[in-house]
Amino acid sequence: MAESTSAWIAVAALPFLLIAPALWNGYPLLQWDTGGYLARWYEGYLVPSRSTVFGLYLHFGEGSYFWVNLGIQALATLWILQLTLRVFGMAGPFRLVAISLSLILTTALPWLASMLLTDIFAGLSVLSLYILVLHDDRISTVERWSLFAFTAFAAATHSATLAVLLGLCCAGWIVRPFLGVRIAVAALVRGSLTLIAGAAMLLAANFALSGQLAWTPGGYGVAFARMLQDGIVTRYLRDHCPQQKLKLCPYRNELPATADQFLWGESMFNTLGRFQGMNDEMGFIVQHSLTEYPLWQTEAAIVATAQQLVHVATGEGTNGWIPHSYGIIEHYLPAQLAPMRSAHQQHWDINFAAINWIHIPVALASMLLVVAIFATSIWRRRLDELAPLAATVTLAMLGNALVCGVISGPHDRYGARIAWIATLVVLIAAVRHFTDGERAENSLLP
Repeated sequence: MAESTSAWIAVAALPFLLIAPALWNGYPLLQWDTGGYLARWYEGYLVPSRSTVFGLYLHFGEGSYFWVNLGIQALATLWILQLTLRVFGMAGPFRLVAISLSLILTTALPWLASMLLTDIFAGLSVLSLYILVLHDDRISTVERWSLFAFTAFAAATHSATLAVLLGLCCAGWIVRPFLGVRIAVAALVRGSLTLIAGAAMLLAANFALSGQLAWTPGGYGVAFARMLQDGIVTRYLRDHCPQQKLKLCPYRNELPATADQFLWGESMFNTLGRFQGMNDEMGFIVQHSLTEYPLWQTEAAIVATAQQLVHVATGEGTNGWIPHSYGIIEHYLPAQLAPMRSAHQQHWDINFAAINWIHIPVALASMLLVVAIFATSIWRRRLDELAPLAATVTLAMLGNALVCGVISGPHDRYGARIAWIATLVVLIAAVRHFTDGERAENSLLP
């Protein structure tokens, strides 16, 4: 009885440990992109790559200085972790605590849960979709519809998350004829409908805040910047200026070296009107570059995907220099300036270099092991209970690398937000291995 009580006390402490970085910081962690989401409620217009759904979610927690948001993120993480363990028969509090602590100590998970950013929902939505589709019979009706709502919300928070989940659903429909009863049609339909619900949620939020029934803009601009970084835009301008009267032609020899410098630095992008002034031209160049340089585009996409797979460091864009987010808080939430400015982050007290001595090798090793688990099950033609989870996570990692690497260019932030679920799979595999070993040993005892 005492051991059970201690275990549940430890479980109750997990939400606080999941947001320990923010508690130590004294204020939720901010990222370069946070300000763009915060401003959606106040500015009333659509901004490229900034979901209004996530903006409304942040606005909901403003009165609590965003601690409500972090509480939601921590509890949602704990809820989905315990559901994942439960469908594998690992529902005991000791295992939940042990696996959660391992993730907290060795992965980006607590930093994602402590941050005002969409990234925490990327990995959680992969797990929630997996449970909803492949373990529909092991959860209650309330849990089923709660997962449906959560997955739809997560899909609406970021276009890349929606794309990864869409890819997983498509993969489910492709392999279902070969797996038969392992994937129920009703469960797969329900999982696919979460994406339609998420898209409808985003369109409704965009219309409510801006009056436009439109998708979040910015796809062409982000893809254009990645092509610029790869040298494709420079080649296109050199081949077609001045025959085509493009706004960028006078600047074709002065283009920045990186996508981030072009979009967010002091570049000609600002001079030419940023997204509003350049969106049509960027879309034109993107479309024509795809048709004129198909081999180059293919090679660049493969390289970007491969690079994204190994970009897994924690903390990108979460340092002391995030002026846009500071400016948004100062302008719209002046009452929060004092705690924000006194936080450790704003004094450059977070050393992600030291943290990543652990996080990077754990993430890369976990990703390799998950792929090995999946490949071994295929080689042996034996699909045990763990194989579908390993397959789901493997496809999610590849899809995330493809979408983020090709569209936005490789960034550590995109890799870190998904790599921790690979570590979870490895931990589940380890527990199952040692548990099965103990059972086999005990069965031999007289």
